[in-house]
Amino acid sequence: MSSKPIIELINVFKSFDSNEVISGLNLTIVKGKTTVILGESGSGKSVLIKLMNGLLIPDKGDVIIYGQNTRDLSKAQLRKLRLKVGTMFQNYALLDSMTVAENIAFPLKQNTKLRHSEINKKVLTLLKTLDLPHAVNLFPSELSGGMKKRVSLARTIISNPSVVLFDEPTTGLDPIMIEFVDEMLIDTRERFGITSVVISHDMASVFKLADQIAMLENGKIIFFGSPKEARKSTLQGLRNFIEGGSSRIDFSAKNFDPKDTSRDKEGLSFEQLPKPKTTPVIEIRALKKNFGEREILKGVNLYALPNEITTIIGGSGSGKSVTMKHVLGLLRPTAGSVKVFNQELSTMKERDLIKMRMKFGMLFQSAALFDSMTVEENVMFPLRERPKGKLRYKEARAKAHEVLDRLKIADLASSSASKISSGQRKRVGLARAIVADPDILIYDEPTTGLDPVMTRYVNNMISEAQEAFQITGIVISHDMASTFRISHRVAMLYQGQILAFGTPQELLENDHPRVREFIFAGSFE
Repeated sequence: MSSKPIIELINVFKSFDSNEVISGLNLTIVKGKTTVILGESGSGKSVLIKLMNGLLIPDKGDVIIYGQNTRDLSKAQLRKLRLKVGTMFQNYALLDSMTVAENIAFPLKQNTKLRHSEINKKVLTLLKTLDLPHAVNLFPSELSGGMKKRVSLARTIISNPSVVLFDEPTTGLDPIMIEFVDEMLIDTRERFGITSVVISHDMASVFKLADQIAMLENGKIIFFGSPKEARKSTLQGLRNFIEGGSSRIDFSAKNFDPKDTSRDKEGLSFEQLPKPKTTPVIEIRALKKNFGEREILKGVNLYALPNEITTIIGGSGSGKSVTMKHVLGLLRPTAGSVKVFNQELSTMKERDLIKMRMKFGMLFQSAALFDSMTVEENVMFPLRERPKGKLRYKEARAKAHEVLDRLKIADLASSSASKISSGQRKRVGLARAIVADPDILIYDEPTTGLDPVMTRYVNNMISEAQEAFQITGIVISHDMASTFRISHRVAMLYQGQILAFGTPQELLENDHPRVREFIFAGSFE
């Protein structure tokens, strides 16, 4: 196999306004190898990907792709060069006006002369491989986050590019799908000889996928070597990542048969749950929800106790988000009961529901910031705009800065929300959720997209918020390591019903095949 570089970055610099993101970076990508790039949130990994596919041109230095310097090429030549480089972006980049099949087929229709029947056959085969045959005619707005990720992956690899750049391909996926995507990337490389560059925060994936590992810090590559060399490295930044670990737990599953489906319909009744030691803050009984003929929730039973952290785990599409929308009174049940602070939500008037929602804080998966505002203004927003108890500007600003300081992001206060990294957006979203002193805080995938160092920090912040402010936390998560680190109780949703509910230790000892398969998928060794 030739060792001639496919992509080479030589003393590359890239700045945005006065912010120098890439600073004298050197990196070589060799044919047939998988290079995994590590780096803290905001370190410039996504910018590096865009330099490597010609979407960005360096301010100084050279990016050589297949022997061509991107600085010397016209826009038309760059577009042609990019046909050889597939890119899967972190935010999916799906076209909302197209169906799943049309999104996946798009690169082939635009860049090949294949007949419609041939393209359709490739699309259907790939959808079947990714366990998405039912999604062929759905639109992106109808897909869960995990489904969007798989569709984006399918669109990236359908044209069999020589090089594929993956910007955090497993972010937001559940453990089973992470393991599946890892295996798919390995299979794709072996079957088609694809050269891969993977941005990843999950160390289990890193050591499973990588032929070589590059560590990005302060705009430069501070380490480049094999996984074995990475494990032995004494560089502190790299050690922090390796020791921070994975989103998966660090021991292997034993004594379960994933092919055993005999118990998959054994959802727990409320009477089968452990008897609560005190009156629950949230109590859900036999909750069902249909959308047309689709039955999403099939009798969910669970509760959350005051001043505890309850984490709901489950695969993409299992019903986690729909359950939470019922807790917030945003959806009305088809059947069943949802009580918050012992009040039945389905019988409440809208004005009372609005008042009830003021007891909740939310950290959304996407952070949901206002890009037209600064970080400071985003965090102040709940304090300045709430219907009752609005704080004066000076008081709101002081409280916002107190929270920003505690989250170690006070230096971002005057930054535009549109110009901070995804990891920084997550931290700002957490600050905005905490600042209004809610009784219940709902965290929607709080560690998704964060590096191992920040993941552990956010875990600590969730635990500290619960302890210091006596907040009841409800966490929606795919991150098994975080789940078993911070939770008092864990509930597993599977196909619209609760299969397991109890303490972390009780979940680890649960013998249901589907529970064990999910919890132990791709265990980090």
